[in-house]
Amino acid sequence: MAFSADELRVLRRALANALRPAPLPDEDVQDCLRLASSLDEAVGEAGRLRAFLLADLVRYRDTLPGSVTRYLELLQDALAAGYDPRPEDLAALRTQRGRPVAAALLERCHVLAERSVRARLAGRAVPTTALAPRSRLFALPGGRAAAAEPEKPKAPAAPARPVPPSERPAPKPSEVFPPRRRPVPPPQQRAAG
Repeated sequence: MAFSADELRVLRRALANALRPAPLPDEDVQDCLRLASSLDEAVGEAGRLRAFLLADLVRYRDTLPGSVTRYLELLQDALAAGYDPRPEDLAALRTQRGRPVAAALLERCHVLAERSVRARLAGRAVPTTALAPRSRLFALPGGRAAAAEPEKPKAPAAPARPVPPSERPAPKPSEVFPPRRRPVPPPQQRAAG
């Protein structure tokens, strides 16, 4: 995740305030809330992308052996991102163990699956494939001094709120990767004769 220069400025001010709490001006509070909203949206988008990639992995696994190369690539990417291999993945890799890449992935998946089972039996938390939602930022310490300031009249309600990323439907592959269109040759001009 990358921050813009403006977002880094807001983040630096918020961290400085966390170290030395003091009342914040309303503008700083609003900047912090906007940054928190942007982070929530980025986390939501990352979750949607992860769900899309995992669904893609399942689609390629279901079409084995014809899609073995792409399935192995997607599985490697998913494992690098913290994916916990499922029994279906292990079974699919066993059918393809004649390939060196599949054999190496099968060993790696066995180790990860065994580690996951041992951690569950020991009662420890295991990272899941779903992203845990981040808690919302409701108040900033040292922010608006509610007791010191009189309550301001409320602004009129907004006409409609935008749909948050968590409520948006996941995009279809055809929306993310539109089909390529072939270039149309320029029309030939006819000579008048």
